[in-house]
Amino acid sequence: MKFKILLGAALVAATTGTAISAEDPIAVRKAMMKNVGAATGVGGAMMKGEMEFNAVAAELVLRTMNTAALGFGELFPAGSESGGQSTASPKIWEDRAGFDAAVAKFAADTASGIAAKPADLDAFKAAFGAAAANCGSCHKAYRVKK
Repeated sequence: MKFKILLGAALVAATTGTAISAEDPIAVRKAMMKNVGAATGVGGAMMKGEMEFNAVAAELVLRTMNTAALGFGELFPAGSESGGQSTASPKIWEDRAGFDAAVAKFAADTASGIAAKPADLDAFKAAFGAAAANCGSCHKAYRVKK
């Protein structure tokens, strides 16, 4: 079971394995979303009982999500609406205030989850559930379905 926890933590910290330039906001945001996806996978596995709850892994999940949220909106500058096979919806630029509010809510919810220091599965479910709900609502509103 410790192997699964270590594997999960490694996935949370995973990089894409490709060179990313800070001058390419699409590549940077895609890499960040891959990290959030890995973290969400670990969090979901703990919630479903597929992985034993571990407070350190839970904190890493929430910290990975929070780190992505901080400054995430800056990765959608004017001119990055297309290209790079982006699934970002034009609505991001059409409703910038709404998008920024969604990112801010995600940052706040993940920060609250970290501050709560979930020490057991029930506490983690509350913190992670709030953060993950943001993912779904933001993707529904601001992402083009593949």
